[in-house]
Amino acid sequence: MKDTPQTTAGSKRALSKRTRAVHAGTRRSQYGEVSEAMFLTQGFVYPSAEAAEARFIKSGREEFIYARYGNPTVAMFEDRIAAMEGTEDAFATASGMAAVNGAMMSLLKAGDHVVSAKALFGSCLYILEEILTRFGVEVTFVDGTDLAAWKAAIRPDTKVVFFESISNPALEVIDIKAVCDLAHAHDATVVMDNVFATPCFQDSVALGVDVVVYSTTKHIDGQGRCLGGVICGTQDFVRKTAEPYLKHTGGAMSPFNAWVMLKGLEHIDLRVNAQADTALAIASALEGHAALENVLFPGLASHPQHALVMRQMEKGGTVVAVDIKGGKEAAFRFLNALEIVIISNNLGDAKSIATHPATTTHQRLSVDQRAHLGITDGLVRLSVGLEGTDDLIADILGALEAV
Repeated sequence: MKDTPQTTAGSKRALSKRTRAVHAGTRRSQYGEVSEAMFLTQGFVYPSAEAAEARFIKSGREEFIYARYGNPTVAMFEDRIAAMEGTEDAFATASGMAAVNGAMMSLLKAGDHVVSAKALFGSCLYILEEILTRFGVEVTFVDGTDLAAWKAAIRPDTKVVFFESISNPALEVIDIKAVCDLAHAHDATVVMDNVFATPCFQDSVALGVDVVVYSTTKHIDGQGRCLGGVICGTQDFVRKTAEPYLKHTGGAMSPFNAWVMLKGLEHIDLRVNAQADTALAIASALEGHAALENVLFPGLASHPQHALVMRQMEKGGTVVAVDIKGGKEAAFRFLNALEIVIISNNLGDAKSIATHPATTTHQRLSVDQRAHLGITDGLVRLSVGLEGTDDLIADILGALEAV
């Protein structure tokens, strides 16, 4: 899906996502700084008691009360990511999971119904299976790639539909427009976690998504420094539904982290495009390797949903999954033989990262649950970084020799 240009402050013509990621939302102080100012403060001073009273009665986007409610640096990040994503507004949160939790909890109450893809990150599953159901929300899980299953599960009383645009870690791809059409036919709100597709490769709003959430810890920071998340949507949803819940429950992003995220946005387009190109080269080099049961990458023609990927994304993303023959022992030999790729559980970093989901990010799931989601004992998730393509291919092939 190609980028839809938008305007930003100071420009009368449409601007690309790359330009918006550098300039949108900038607020300069009286000093005219080039780099965005970091307002590292939790509170704000009022010129009088009457002014304090007035601001608490009605505070706008340029009038701040308390950092849990809003902060100038955080507001710059919110405006910039909203401009890049193509939404009216955004609310920055303390982490990606705070964004998922905030979006869902602010929308739902006891007796509501949610339909979700079953292939999800472990913490997302916990929110749906443990937290929402504890408060009387009914949750139905479906095979996210099966449109007939979505159609059968979404009911007139369905309030929210939730999925990851590309599932973690098995890289299943959802037909976003088709699922949104099914949800909107029953007036359900579509909440989508778009971490793997990034804001660069997909126009989620054009595909019909109502609320887009990100863990900004991943590609938006891109250098493994800070936790963060963001909820993008209409101004009405962000300010009247999500914000009241988040500001009273304490899920706000810190000014320092917002400043780091602003700096990450300036070059996210350059980074993720380079990472996606390298990911495709790695996946192509690994296809058919004797030590592997399978290579999964949305940009490969062999991916089960490759045609769909090419319709709704510009590139296949930055993550490759490999299923190593020999299960956990072989996977561990592979991981321990890597020299450049590091072992960790993050993704979207400048450094390439290998993760064994069955024993880390998805270890709390039962063996049957993991098998149902395609998470075998031999599955390794490779988040491709910014190292030299040839160096990474040589490192991975060398480690496979240890298998």
